[in-house]
Amino acid sequence: MIKPTLLILAAGMGSRYGGLKQLDGVGPSGETIMDYSVYDAIEAGFGEVVFVVRKHFRSDFEERIRGRYGDAIKFNFVEQELENIPVGFKLNPERSKPWGTGHAVMMAAHAITTPFAVINADDYYGQDSFRILADFLRGVEGKKGEYAMVGFKTLNTLSEAGKVSRGICSADENSLLTTVEEHHNILAEEVNGIVKVMGDNSAGERVEIDKSAPVSMNMWGFTPDYFTMSDQLFIEFLNKNINNPTAEFYIPYVVNKFISSKSASCKVLATPDKWFGVTFREDRDKVVESIAKLVSEGKYPTPLFNK
Repeated sequence: MIKPTLLILAAGMGSRYGGLKQLDGVGPSGETIMDYSVYDAIEAGFGEVVFVVRKHFRSDFEERIRGRYGDAIKFNFVEQELENIPVGFKLNPERSKPWGTGHAVMMAAHAITTPFAVINADDYYGQDSFRILADFLRGVEGKKGEYAMVGFKTLNTLSEAGKVSRGICSADENSLLTTVEEHHNILAEEVNGIVKVMGDNSAGERVEIDKSAPVSMNMWGFTPDYFTMSDQLFIEFLNKNINNPTAEFYIPYVVNKFISSKSASCKVLATPDKWFGVTFREDRDKVVESIAKLVSEGKYPTPLFNK
């Protein structure tokens, strides 16, 4: 049986956090959040990791990865840059950032031939999440258009440091994704529970959010046909947005297009895990505390990798 591949999106710089947060050590031995994802992926049976990076930090990033993981798993690197667009399109000189997560995935087309998972470098997803997604990916080997999204309970995705935006998902009776609706200004309050704050100030109207509603935290499963299908969508996207310096080609946009055209389905895979990440710099201490707790419970060794 072919082992699935893990694609890690590590090209973003995280402007709200400041600095290259993908390399920020939060574990007892200086491990990054990304290191825990790689460890969980190995334990779940993934066979290779592909990192999407930017050219200007690839050398330092690659050196760190090789020094940390050793022979624990096979790994590869691909680059996402502004100029990585189809022939016939001219880059708007006002554009300063890459084209989004959907575009980042496209950069790995030449490097992946197996069913694959996609995650963010700076998000912790949990051991069960990787096992659940790996099982799904092994089951779609050789198939086309059968995708998956790991759905986290809204309650398990909030930040103590501030309001967050979340893509709340709806699914049919077969757990197939039907819609992803973006909601902003979500937080947990002692009196009101989980709410969406309407308006731009803290005194705005509160709308209750179901604490168990599944949300997308950008943990996806795809078969390799995704690449060819998304290439065509990207051309359509550029025809409309090539001169827009801020337009981005996101994975949910691609998946929604596939679903609406019935060219693919997307299974919502429920996970019991609690997500955490460093959306804000204020999140870091809580992340360090959460990792330390997992290590103390014996869920992870320290250091993670013995080269």
